[in-house]
Amino acid sequence: MRRTLTIARATVAPGRDAEYLALVAELAQLVRGEGRRFWVFRNAADPLEFVEFREGTGGWPIRRLAGERRLEQRLRELALYDETADEMWNEVPLADRPVA
Repeated sequence: MRRTLTIARATVAPGRDAEYLALVAELAQLVRGEGRRFWVFRNAADPLEFVEFREGTGGWPIRRLAGERRLEQRLRELALYDETADEMWNEVPLADRPVA
């Protein structure tokens, strides 16, 4: 089964980054239990801007747990997400592509 990736850019409200990071850590632990991966990167130039990556297998829609939805709602209270927050990317297996 091919991997899928979602990428979300989040701008956290000033003074709420510690709470945001605690929630994404909880979310990462939850999805790891489902065999998925979750990464967060902080913008070096703007410490209130983050990029979240989720990797799994299968297609859209990704099955989300009840606890996952609860955490996502709380995150949206702390951060403004851009319009591509739930955009899904599908893996392109390079081994299947002919070499030029």
